[in-house]
Amino acid sequence: MSTNTKGGEFLIKETEAKDVFIPEEWNEEQQMIAQTCHDFLEQNVWHNLDRIDSQEEGFMPGLLNKAGELGLLGISVPEEYGGFGKDFTTSMLATEILGAGHSFAVAISAHTGIGTLPILYYGNAEQKAKYIPKLATGEWKACYCLTEPGSGSDANSGKTKAVLSADGKHYILNGQKMWITNGGFADIFTVFAKIDDDAILSAFIVEKSFGGIALNPEEHKMGIKGSSTRQVFFNDCKVPVENLLSERQNGFKIAVNILNLGRIKLAGAAIGASKMVTTKAIEYSNERQQFGRPISKYGAIRYKMAEQATRIYAAEAAIYRASQNIEDAIKGLIAGGMDEAKAKLKGFEQFAVEAAIVKVHGSETLNYVVDEGVQIYGGMGYSAEAPMDRAYRDARINRIFEGTNEINRMLIVDMMLKRAMKGELDLMGPAQKVAAELMSIPSFESVEDSLFAKEKGYVSNFKKAVLMVAGSAVQKLMQQLAKEQEVLMSVADMMIELYVSESVLLRVEKLVSIRGEDACKEQIAMMRVYINDASDKIYKSGKESINYFAAGDEQRMMISGLKRFTKVDAFNSIEARRTAVAKLISENKYCF
Repeated sequence: MSTNTKGGEFLIKETEAKDVFIPEEWNEEQQMIAQTCHDFLEQNVWHNLDRIDSQEEGFMPGLLNKAGELGLLGISVPEEYGGFGKDFTTSMLATEILGAGHSFAVAISAHTGIGTLPILYYGNAEQKAKYIPKLATGEWKACYCLTEPGSGSDANSGKTKAVLSADGKHYILNGQKMWITNGGFADIFTVFAKIDDDAILSAFIVEKSFGGIALNPEEHKMGIKGSSTRQVFFNDCKVPVENLLSERQNGFKIAVNILNLGRIKLAGAAIGASKMVTTKAIEYSNERQQFGRPISKYGAIRYKMAEQATRIYAAEAAIYRASQNIEDAIKGLIAGGMDEAKAKLKGFEQFAVEAAIVKVHGSETLNYVVDEGVQIYGGMGYSAEAPMDRAYRDARINRIFEGTNEINRMLIVDMMLKRAMKGELDLMGPAQKVAAELMSIPSFESVEDSLFAKEKGYVSNFKKAVLMVAGSAVQKLMQQLAKEQEVLMSVADMMIELYVSESVLLRVEKLVSIRGEDACKEQIAMMRVYINDASDKIYKSGKESINYFAAGDEQRMMISGLKRFTKVDAFNSIEARRTAVAKLISENKYCF
């Protein structure tokens, strides 16, 4: 696997199929961890969903205790602190499988992610030794207190204050936090507050036993009803000075970096939930008879299941491509002499663009999957007796969690441009090349005749389309661009479709090199469907932006270039979807 890929480079660099990780390559140990996670859900969670959703006293903390006994809370915790010390891709696999656990998935990912990792990555030796072993076993449960009534997406505007006591031994914490996952039973709170009149947040490790902590009743929510969500009040809460996490005013950086990690983890969990919902939809379509035959025989239903599988397969390709890039970056930094915790943070930071891309795409894939899951079930889909009701409601939060999808779309473009300004990514050179190509006569020579030559040409052109639109937007709108949110959203949508198209192409190309073309006909069909549809989406998003900021001859030339860069040959997507869905129906589950 290649270790020299930089975050955001997918836009300007060719990636080789041999250099990406694909989920078909899990080793035996990783598959055993995945099976343990699946068995845990089967034995403890799925038949207890009503008990979980009714928030039966002590039930969720009890489940976390059981998960701790199996080591599921410490998969990515180093062995010296009582964890398994597994790499990032393995922890992503566990997150994916547990993502099918409804409210339990939220509780466990909040505990193992935003609850544990700030201390693991930013804590000093004493803090890690004191807290991490008990968090890894589940003896202590963790939560993360960032959001306030007046500060959501604008996290640094929080009002919670910390003031040093007269004797200099404690910070006195006062303020209010809301939407705190696991708040009702947490023992350890990572709390973000401003010391005195600081402009930037600091972070503190707060134990419930410190006192001065009050909780509002559980929030009533649309979905994830079994996840404890509370408002938390700090009233003269005395926090020992040694519980300041990292340096003063480093809190905002901690929050941002932990969110980068949370975003890619959320995408993994969304794909785990998507696979479960699709499997249930396929099973139901094979059982449900109408007009004398199972509804899985009807094209309208088959289309939905093929589309569910196609989007899942493509999203999964992107998620594990990014996960392995992060893992490789971490290993490279450690090999270069960097401290392990710092290397992990740097790795996540390096691939923050990709993390935001997969968060948006993964959560929107789940959104599509649950919506069509309800539709496949028909009237039963709307019944609380059938599984789609809970799946539909529980899925909705994912487009809001870890930064709304709107904020994430704007971040994708913003982070890319900032890297270009700092000289970390050369976007201007490639963008100018594309601008020059617009003035030249298009080439009509045929592409080489290898299996994926056409698709590689399409993806290469998608990159040109993004560079053309983004480059012109920057030139035309200059400082104003940050305020032109519709344009930023459109450019982000182009980047998302490009990244996922390339990822699914690389996944299938590598798979064919391992298994041969004949064994991969369904995967090839899904990849071609995805890229064919992506070309239309990229064209539509690009056209909207161009029509906003360009006019006259320039506008006509850019639209003509956009058509050229998103052009794909005639393709029978109905036939390709039928190829994929036949396998799903015969296997009676999501099987890719």
